[in-house]
Amino acid sequence: MNLGLHGKSVIVAASSKGLGKASAKQFAAEGAKVIILSRNQQELEKAQDEIRLETGNNNVNYIVCDITNPMSVKELVSKVIELNGTVDVLVNNAGGPPAGNFDDVSDEDWEAAFELNLLSFVRLIREVLPHMRKQGSGHIVNIASSSIKQPIDNLILSNTFRAGIAGLSKSLSQELAQDNILINTIGPGRIGTDRVKHLDEFVANQQSIDYEDVKSKAEASIPIGRYGKPEEFANLVVYLCSGANTYITGQSLLVDGGMVKAL
Repeated sequence: MNLGLHGKSVIVAASSKGLGKASAKQFAAEGAKVIILSRNQQELEKAQDEIRLETGNNNVNYIVCDITNPMSVKELVSKVIELNGTVDVLVNNAGGPPAGNFDDVSDEDWEAAFELNLLSFVRLIREVLPHMRKQGSGHIVNIASSSIKQPIDNLILSNTFRAGIAGLSKSLSQELAQDNILINTIGPGRIGTDRVKHLDEFVANQQSIDYEDVKSKAEASIPIGRYGKPEEFANLVVYLCSGANTYITGQSLLVDGGMVKAL
């Protein structure tokens, strides 16, 4: 299938590692002009070199950006326009907030999670929309969590703000359809990333059990019987942001191996 992504201008947030990097790599493999970003320049340089080497696409560049800083977001999009002329695709992504239950988190924790896991998405969308509207097309994917369908224990902050992402996407799908801009939310389940490993280690420490026991128990709850691979998640991101998707918008989709039982 020709996904029609060759030469398209793509921004992937939080893409120095994990799901963001896997998504950026898939876009690069399709011949897109990809901008990766995070706050860590050293990790971005490594990711850029890796993606260029593995895909043969040298039109992969990084921009250091703090997505919780509105001026940094404005500067990011301005630089992308200078480099690529427009923005065809935005993949919103951010690291997860700290684990914990309601009594474990302070006002400062709530505010930081709001800035990182919801308001940053709003700001990035706001900055790219004028360019997408001008050209009469665009694709946006917001990466959230399987908690948009089924809350996860010990993740009160994530459960709250990931649900907000789903609400944002659904509302915007109604407003942006007239401009031929499609927006969807994807919730990863147990994908083999550093974030999931960290959460498993948190549970292991909390319950005083071995990390491998936590992982084995989690894998047993997944019908496919294993954690997903980042590239398996990235496949859906790229499809939804491609020319092959002309009619799917406002949806919240999971990549979870059948783990979540909710309809």
